[in-house]
Amino acid sequence: MANTASARKRIRQIKVRTERNAARKSRMRTFVKKVETAIASGNHTAANEALREAQPEMQRAAGKGVIHRNTVARRLSRLTARIKALATA
Repeated sequence: MANTASARKRIRQIKVRTERNAARKSRMRTFVKKVETAIASGNHTAANEALREAQPEMQRAAGKGVIHRNTVARRLSRLTARIKALATA
């Protein structure tokens, strides 16, 4: 257990930040899942629209430090490539 007041405060801060980060990550995953389902259904316009909504959420999570910015770039690139493949197929 924390002995000093500052250590107790840090524990409180960590708890709040952990909950906040978990909510941000969950929200981001929800948006990505919408893109995935749109791609699976084969609907190019719906997938494109879902990606347009998911992109700012993913970048916001990266900006807040929830996930690394290169991870966001990689995931967006892969989703975009899959949507582009839908258009040609």
